[in-house]
Amino acid sequence: MTDHDVRFEIRGVTKDDRADLLELARFLDSVNLPNDAAAMEPIIRRSERSFSGTEGDPRRREHVFVLYDRQEQRAVGTSLIVGQLGRRDAPYIYFDVTKEERYSQTLDRYFVHDVLSIGYSYNGPTEIGGLVMHPEYRRNREKLGMQISYIRFLFIAMHRADFQNHVLAELLPPLESDGTSHLWEAVGRHFTGMSYREADRLSRRNKEFIRGLFPHGEIYASLLPEAAQRVIGEVGRETKGVAKLLQRIGFRYVNRVDPFDGGPHFAAPTDQISLIQNAEALSLELGAVGEGARRHLVARDIDGPPWFRACAIPAEVSEGRIRVPERASEALQAADGDPVWALPLD
Repeated sequence: MTDHDVRFEIRGVTKDDRADLLELARFLDSVNLPNDAAAMEPIIRRSERSFSGTEGDPRRREHVFVLYDRQEQRAVGTSLIVGQLGRRDAPYIYFDVTKEERYSQTLDRYFVHDVLSIGYSYNGPTEIGGLVMHPEYRRNREKLGMQISYIRFLFIAMHRADFQNHVLAELLPPLESDGTSHLWEAVGRHFTGMSYREADRLSRRNKEFIRGLFPHGEIYASLLPEAAQRVIGEVGRETKGVAKLLQRIGFRYVNRVDPFDGGPHFAAPTDQISLIQNAEALSLELGAVGEGARRHLVARDIDGPPWFRACAIPAEVSEGRIRVPERASEALQAADGDPVWALPLD
C-alpha cells in the first residue's frame, strides 16, 4: 500500500471480519452487536444475505457495515441498519413517557408526574444502531466515526424503497461501570426475576417474556428511586456525540424509552433526514481533482462479496458526474462510467 492509496474503506461485513467484529463488540455488547461468538454468527450470515438480496423480505434484512483499515488489515468500526424494527414475530417494545398534571384545590398543591406506559408495535420503523469505533481510531482527522455513521443514511437513500417511512435510533442511557441499569433494577428485575444482563441476552432471541411479565398498566416514575428516575430519557456520556449528530440531521427525542434501561428513542421521517436528502446518484469519472475538491462519501453496490463498497475521497460533482482520484478505483472496485452514489462530508 502506497501513500497515494485509499487507506480506509467501508463495506458489507463478511465472515472474515468475525474476530474484528467480536473485538469491537467488547466496547458495546448490545442486542445488535453482542460480545458473544455464538450470537455473532447469525448476525454476520443475515447481513451477507441482506446485502446479496437472498434475504428476500427487505423488512427482515439487517445490514452490518465495517470500516476497514487497509493498511493494518483489520475492521476498526461498525454500524448497522435493521430493515424494520417491530414485526408480528418480534414486536418493537417501548415505554411511552408522558406527563400527568395533578392539583388539589383543597391543599393548593400541584404536581407533574412522569408516567411510563408500555407499548408494542408490529409495523415499526427502520432502525439504525450498532455504531462502534475502536478507541485507537477515535478522533481521527479523517472523521472515521462520521463516515461509519453516515454510510447508513447513504445506503438508505440508495435503496429507499426497501426501508420504512421513519428511522429510529435507540441511545444508551447512563449505566453503572458494571453495566447495571438503575431502571431495570427498579422495574424489570421485580417483574421478571432476572438480571439486566440475563434479560438482555434472552431478548435477543425471544421477547415474549416482556409481554408476559411486564406490567400492562401505567408506572408512575415518582414512585421509583431517584437514581432510576434520573436515567429515564437521558443520554449516556458515551453517546452524547451521537445524539448531537442525530439532532443536527433531523432526529428528535420522541418521548419513548427502552423498557430495560430507559435509554431515549430518537426518530425522524426518513425523507426529512438531511443526509438522505443530500445523497445523489451520479456517474463515476476517474481523474485528477483540484485543490478545492469537496470530500464525499462515494458508494456502490457490487455483484459479489462483500456486495457493497464505499470510501471517503475528494471529489468534484458536475452535471450528473462525480470526478474522483484514480486511487479510489480499487477501494470501490469501480471504473469510468460506473453508477455510484455520493454524500458530501464537508
